[in-house]
Amino acid sequence: MKFRGHLLAGVAILASALAAPARAQVTDSADEPADRAEQPQSSNTIVVQAGIGYRNRSDAAEPMLIYDEEYFQRFEPLTAGDALKRVPSVTFLSDVIESDGPRLRGLEPGYTQILINGEKVPGSNADRSFFLDRIPAELIEQVEIVRSSSARRTGDAIAGSINIVLRDAFSLDGGYVKGGALLFDDGEIKPTAGLYYGGAFAGGRILLGANVQGRYNPKEKLSLRYGNSPEHADFDLAGDFDNREDQSDVRDGWDYATNASWAIENETTKFEVGGHFVRTDRTENERSYEYNDETAVTSPVRAAVPGNLLTDNHNINRINQESWSIDGKLAQEWSFGETSLRGSFARFGNRQYETENEIDFDRSAPRLTADLTIERISDEEMSFQLEHSVPLGMVDLAFGGFWQNKDRRSNIRDNQQGARNRRNLTAADRNAYDQFSADPDTFVTSLGTLGPVPGGRNAIEENRRDLFALVEGELGTIRFETGVRWETTDVHISDATVAPALADTEYDYDVLLPSASVKIDVGAGRITASVARTLRRPQFDFLTPVLLEEELGDNDLLGNPLLRPEKAWGGDLGYEHHLGRNGVIGVNVFYRKVDDLIELATVLDAAGDPVPGSANEDDDDVVAFVLQPVNAGEGEVYGIELDLSTDLAFLGLPETGVFGNVSWLDSTIDDVFGERRFNDQSEYVYNFGVIHNLRQLGAALGATYRKQGSAFGRVISEEVTTTYGADLEVFVEKRFGDSFTIRAVGSNLLDGKKREVFNKFDTIEDQMGRDFDEYELESERAGPVFQLVGRFAF
Repeated sequence: MKFRGHLLAGVAILASALAAPARAQVTDSADEPADRAEQPQSSNTIVVQAGIGYRNRSDAAEPMLIYDEEYFQRFEPLTAGDALKRVPSVTFLSDVIESDGPRLRGLEPGYTQILINGEKVPGSNADRSFFLDRIPAELIEQVEIVRSSSARRTGDAIAGSINIVLRDAFSLDGGYVKGGALLFDDGEIKPTAGLYYGGAFAGGRILLGANVQGRYNPKEKLSLRYGNSPEHADFDLAGDFDNREDQSDVRDGWDYATNASWAIENETTKFEVGGHFVRTDRTENERSYEYNDETAVTSPVRAAVPGNLLTDNHNINRINQESWSIDGKLAQEWSFGETSLRGSFARFGNRQYETENEIDFDRSAPRLTADLTIERISDEEMSFQLEHSVPLGMVDLAFGGFWQNKDRRSNIRDNQQGARNRRNLTAADRNAYDQFSADPDTFVTSLGTLGPVPGGRNAIEENRRDLFALVEGELGTIRFETGVRWETTDVHISDATVAPALADTEYDYDVLLPSASVKIDVGAGRITASVARTLRRPQFDFLTPVLLEEELGDNDLLGNPLLRPEKAWGGDLGYEHHLGRNGVIGVNVFYRKVDDLIELATVLDAAGDPVPGSANEDDDDVVAFVLQPVNAGEGEVYGIELDLSTDLAFLGLPETGVFGNVSWLDSTIDDVFGERRFNDQSEYVYNFGVIHNLRQLGAALGATYRKQGSAFGRVISEEVTTTYGADLEVFVEKRFGDSFTIRAVGSNLLDGKKREVFNKFDTIEDQMGRDFDEYELESERAGPVFQLVGRFAF
């Protein structure tokens, strides 16, 4: 669809909302939540939801959507990522039945700022993103989708921010236990359990929570590869067939999580200290077979009995990840205003032990290759923020500073850098092999010597010192905030895998980030407008000055330690209308103009001579054809977001709640091949749901349906189009008294598939001329998942 058509559709829906009659507004509705410090939520209320959860309306000037746990809980999401499948403009490019890296407005995860309790958190991903499948949904009190930016927060939010608010000392009064199990498509059963308590303690309030859950995902993949492409007029699906790959992929593990908070408050002072810990133990087990036939499954080509098996591959990755944080907040009111101080320390640790053993039968002597990779990544952040707010008549002036030190260290080794284990199978090995009972691991006798991966031993330090100031206030029906943030960053990069002359790099940069937001009440509705400058810092794997040979087809990739952040100007304009006691309907249009985009550029010509102005223009020893990331691109992102959350009392159905949202997403960017969208941005995403409360029976039921559009991504040497099937989830619950609820949930009930189409090339010239190295069709499926969960309040 054309963007103009989407805009007209949005205006039509907005006009319908304005024409809808507004029922009497009640002050205790979801748009005006009670002060959590004064009224912690009863554990019975969390366990037994006699009502229906709705999207909240925020009184803040900046555009923000708030979803309390009641909005998500009945569908029993396992993780924060699962919960976000029901909010506007969030897409995923994950495996089937997984929701890890959120893509707000459809952009890459690195464009979205992930916050936990308002603080940035480190992760293992090179693009600085944080996978939300690391946070169990049971720890969440609410989710905030912040569409624009404020001078109070760091500006790393071109797409926006997602703030995951964990339960704190003022969240819960009483306790409850949770227990249940998940049944997967292959018959595997995984348990889940939790214990939570909140109450008075040591003159204040305390919250303690713990959760453990089994994680499991059995998937099946099919890949069909061809030597040509449908783009060619002579493409023949049978004649151009090259090979088929059948793969089973089972991800099996456990997540352990705890969070704790203690707080005390009086008329002038608030103090809180808290933290959370999450540990993941996971094994990813993949077994792949390549065949030279589209359907047949027989023995190897070069075995004693001729057949059509080309390769047998077994890949096992054992993953251990731990993330934890601790933070403290102090706010003091005194005669000159209010002063607040916040300090936090967060750490992410990632350890992986991965083996990949393969037997290649498509040669005169079957050959075994045994690969081992050991990865250690740690990422630590320590930060402090000081803010002082002064009332100046009808407005408040707030100003302060932010201090952060970040230390990220990587140590990645494999046996390809040392004596790589590769040998031909003996006659006895070949006679003993049976693809249905044997395993390539059986024939491994040595893994050789480990050596550092190029770019795999490095340390990146970023020290930030920011200043900010803003003015905020309320004038009648208008709430506003305007401010500016000055961010300065000192960067030190050291890499032990490059020449000593390139091993250490130091530089600094600064950027000024103004922002402004206004919210205007208009009858039963609100208009929100905002404008802000934001940024995205370079991903870590682009910063180390290492040369990766044949990383991009036949081309090499050279890192650039002098990359600057991408920067964007953006605006949001929205309207939301109050429907009845709890309902709301909203529409929002957004636009981002991104400059200094990081794109790959040639720094060596075809003859191997350095290109003037490139980072290695004085290096006469480099003779390969090399590409390097540089700040050279620009692009635009825009779209429309609609959301609805209301009961159907105006139709005589007060016990029926409906919710839904739809987002049309678009963008433009130019690369060396021409115009495209931002990589892997889905064209649209929508979800709709209904919940009906059977109050007399003490029961409820509901369903939700979700679909996201296709996404296209293009880099040098590869292009991929990704599509997903629809996702249907249903739940049925029964309440017993005011203390016990049991709930049954089914997800992925449509047996959704993920499909990818790959165009692969050797060189830039081949890609421009559409001279294919390989054309691949890949599909992945995982079956339905069923949960049975009970909660008991005490």
